[in-house]
Amino acid sequence: MQERTSKIVDSQGRPFKTKDAQAYQTDDVRLASLHRTFSEHPSSGLTLARAAEILIAAEQGDIIAQCELAEDMEEKDGHLYAELDKRKRALMGVDWQIQPPRNPSQQERDDADYLSELLSEGNYMAKLIKDMADGIHKGFAMLELSWHRELGEWFVEAPEYRDPSWFMPHPERRNELRLRDATAEGAELWPFGWISHRHPAKSGYLSRSGLVRQLVWPFIFKNYSIRDLAEFLEIYGLPLRIGQYPAGASADEKSALLQAVMSIGHNAGGIMPKGMVMDFHSAASGQADPFELMFSWAEKTMSKVILGGTLTSQADGKSSTNALGNVHNEVREELRDSDLMLIAETLSRDLVMPLYALNCKGFQSPRRYPRLVFDTTEAEDFKQLAYPLRAFVSMGMQIPQQWLHDKTRIPKPVDGEAVLTMPKEPDAEPAVALAALAATSTDKPLAQDSLSEAALNEEPFTQDSLAQMTERLSRDAGALMASLMEPVADAVLNASSLEELRDSITELELDDSALRSQLQKAIAAAYLLGQIEVEDDAEEAS
Repeated sequence: MQERTSKIVDSQGRPFKTKDAQAYQTDDVRLASLHRTFSEHPSSGLTLARAAEILIAAEQGDIIAQCELAEDMEEKDGHLYAELDKRKRALMGVDWQIQPPRNPSQQERDDADYLSELLSEGNYMAKLIKDMADGIHKGFAMLELSWHRELGEWFVEAPEYRDPSWFMPHPERRNELRLRDATAEGAELWPFGWISHRHPAKSGYLSRSGLVRQLVWPFIFKNYSIRDLAEFLEIYGLPLRIGQYPAGASADEKSALLQAVMSIGHNAGGIMPKGMVMDFHSAASGQADPFELMFSWAEKTMSKVILGGTLTSQADGKSSTNALGNVHNEVREELRDSDLMLIAETLSRDLVMPLYALNCKGFQSPRRYPRLVFDTTEAEDFKQLAYPLRAFVSMGMQIPQQWLHDKTRIPKPVDGEAVLTMPKEPDAEPAVALAALAATSTDKPLAQDSLSEAALNEEPFTQDSLAQMTERLSRDAGALMASLMEPVADAVLNASSLEELRDSITELELDDSALRSQLQKAIAAAYLLGQIEVEDDAEEAS
């Protein structure tokens, strides 16, 4: 009996098959050998020539050694692992949501909410994102899906990460991955059975898109330097031991002396024939700086390749300034956002769309389905936002409240939830403060001051009162400035030469404390007058 073709198809138009979806493709007997495949660890004794052979073989379709080399590099080099892990773990804590397709119907909105709940209940998203981020290093990451149906609902258990060396590119379609089997073309991947994530570091075919091809060279040079440093320490780090034997010593006596010389450095003890002498000479001089220079170059190159910079990786006390560190941190954020965009595209296509097609009534076509979106927006700096926002609002700009909530990441209060409020200050406070400031004037006492009387009688300030205050401050400042300049004028009149004038002015000790005090009063008055005008404008508007 011919199997009925399903109307549900994947992004490539291949129909969904229930019997295939409920099992792993790699459990097929024809692919059983993959589970018994072990790495050959090509990094052992790796040379520049061997590395070139591995990369060329990957270009020609044999990516096994390149994938195994990438694993070895991550295991053997602690710095490389740490930098890759920073980039991977930066993706795990970012919030995500399921957005309905463009111009959604109510059913599509409900389906998006349902899919978000379904994925959240799975408790595998954080690990799934980290496993997919393995493609940063290798160029791709493959995770196998097994579908289950319960209570009328299709769902996925935790996706299984599969070794990249299990796969091969199609001989003709070089960006298409297939499972390695006994055929030249490989086994085609089942529909709805895989999360096939490509994470290209650069444009090009899949086998050349991983960071491993850039990182292998500093990895090799660093290991060369480590080996050379070990030899350097062995030669220059130990004292030279020389044995002396008397003339006529037999071959057995010479052999005994040589054995004592060779072993005493490690065993701190030994025997030799009587009459023979062993001398210890100080270790030869030498420097390890060239080796450290190579280590530093290799690790900085790795950091630049992986994170786009070095200042977020190590502090050398020379170039690690806070400003440069912030710039490099912004580069890391850009890398994080681009990584999440690639992962979101894959998850939307290979996980969200199948869940949508199998469970939701709103499914119509594999071209129209909800998308998984990561929220990479950062909260604005409140200090940098508050001042310009206040200025724009005072100029009459209409700014939606929702925009500000999105910028600051401050949620809106739910019904009945307590909210923060600013305490209201007495309306007369600016006026009283202005009156107190007027009382410090050198012109009139407080009882005869119209400004002070207006404030004490709680009468409103008029434009004439404000003009009077401005004129008084200007007059007081002018008198103080004139008294301050009198010694300078006398020095100009009494000087017989420019040199004498220069010396006289430099010897003057001018007391500007009174003028500074008057300027402070003027600034305070301007601030208080501005407050009064704002309050008047607000009252008129209301």
